[in-house]
Amino acid sequence: MVNLVAAQKPLLHGLMKLAGVRPYTVELEPGTVMTFWVPSETISKAKRKNDLNPKLVAKPRKPVVVLVHGFSSEGIVTWQFQVGALTKKYAVYVPDLLFFGGSITDKPDRSPAFQAECLAAGLKKLGVEKCSVVGFSYGGMVAFKMAELYHELVEAIVISGSILAKMDSIIETTLQELGFSSSSELLLPTSVKGLKALLSVAAHKKLWFPDRLHKDFLEVMFTNRKEQAELLEGLVISNKDITIPQFQQVWLEIALAKKNKEMGEEKKGAVIDRPLKKKKIKRIHLLWG
Repeated sequence: MVNLVAAQKPLLHGLMKLAGVRPYTVELEPGTVMTFWVPSETISKAKRKNDLNPKLVAKPRKPVVVLVHGFSSEGIVTWQFQVGALTKKYAVYVPDLLFFGGSITDKPDRSPAFQAECLAAGLKKLGVEKCSVVGFSYGGMVAFKMAELYHELVEAIVISGSILAKMDSIIETTLQELGFSSSSELLLPTSVKGLKALLSVAAHKKLWFPDRLHKDFLEVMFTNRKEQAELLEGLVISNKDITIPQFQQVWLEIALAKKNKEMGEEKKGAVIDRPLKKKKIKRIHLLWG
């Protein structure tokens, strides 16, 4: 029986190429490769239909935006609806983090810092000198690390549905409230029931899909389970070890909380612009719904 999720991938890839991005693989070092969707004008055109090795031919000419995916799917699946809206004004790069899509490493490090290190190295190999990074969920934590470690590369960050770090006490409490025993049980489901539970937690509104589509999604999107479980373990840090980095970038946080005491009675969708001197952040915008 045809896997419906796998079957739609060629269509998705075709639409992305029409939007102006194409796939490209970067070898960071022997044993570590990272796959990207990059601006079409920066790599050579395929001479043959099955030409899988285009060459870099130019640096990006537009402002660069890097879209970093969350934990449950690879980059282009997460950002498929945003790419076409951004490519007219920006050079859009969509990476697959390590152990998602075609990205892989033989190194044992599973920390967000290592993901950030590899992503920064990949972007530099692609000729990116400055960029704004948009991170969703797990990708938000990687984006925070990139901003902390590579301020000469990252000019601004946009964070959605994410936090600076996962502290052990918060994770335990949150999982208990949601009815899960571990992050892996929540984020790496093995059954249709588990995937529905994940979607109910992750989505703002209840989504309905037939069970057949859930099964197909499980088969295609949840690969490298062992390594991804290790990535989840690498996220958790002790409360005693948490530190607030001294960010130099402008950053935009998109929050979903409907009430925020600090905001007072601001209307839904309001944007608040003010300096946070203690953290040395130039500007923070908060948008909630």
